[in-house]
Amino acid sequence: MKQILGRQTMLELYGCKKTFLNDVSFIEKVMVEAANRANATMVQQYFHQFSPHGVSGTIVIEESHINIHTWPEYDFAAIDIFTCNLEMDVRGACDYLREILEAKKEVVNSHDRGNLAIVNQIASSI
Repeated sequence: MKQILGRQTMLELYGCKKTFLNDVSFIEKVMVEAANRANATMVQQYFHQFSPHGVSGTIVIEESHINIHTWPEYDFAAIDIFTCNLEMDVRGACDYLREILEAKKEVVNSHDRGNLAIVNQIASSI
């Protein structure tokens, strides 16, 4: 029986290759590939190049979303993957991003979202 509505994974990548993190076309390409590796179903995407540096992007997926923000000046990227499909290969996407951005260190934190016991408790009290 399903216990949660989704899972959010936050990937922090340290020591990434600076030139990659400031290239909006490259970031868009690798994020689309990460979504493919996760077996996500892409709906729409938007990426923005900041001045003087940094990229933010979102891929809306049928399962929820995948976001990135980069800080080239710190060789750092923050990625958020939220999915309601617990079978999606989030770890595969994270591994790919760590490798392709040439990160020297990763920190991954995941947590469940939408506790159905609480949802049902509230619904039954109405």
